[in-house]
Amino acid sequence: MSIIETKNAEHYKWGKNCDGWFLVNNDNLTIIQERVLSGCSETSHYHQHSHQFFYILSGIATIEVDGKIHTLKTQQGIEVKAGQVHQLANNQATDLVFTVTSTPPSHGDKINV
Repeated sequence: MSIIETKNAEHYKWGKNCDGWFLVNNDNLTIIQERVLSGCSETSHYHQHSHQFFYILSGIATIEVDGKIHTLKTQQGIEVKAGQVHQLANNQATDLVFTVTSTPPSHGDKINV
């Protein structure tokens, strides 16, 4: 067992130069810290199996879930169940940093709409 942080976590890029770090990555669970640049967003999608929880560390997230728009501030989160169409965006002038917890892992389970 070791201490994990973004400095030593597995890193990947997505979208327009956004970052993700696997804080936990196993067959049952992923916890990812992500950084989304101002004006960037993910594509609208859903997961067949993955149940997720998004938690904001800094910045403000706009997340649409099943057609309803939510604004999440620092230390706020939202649950997204399998099958719910969702899209996260950073419409602010500063970076958005959050964690997303997924069980089972969401990679390979994303269906764009």
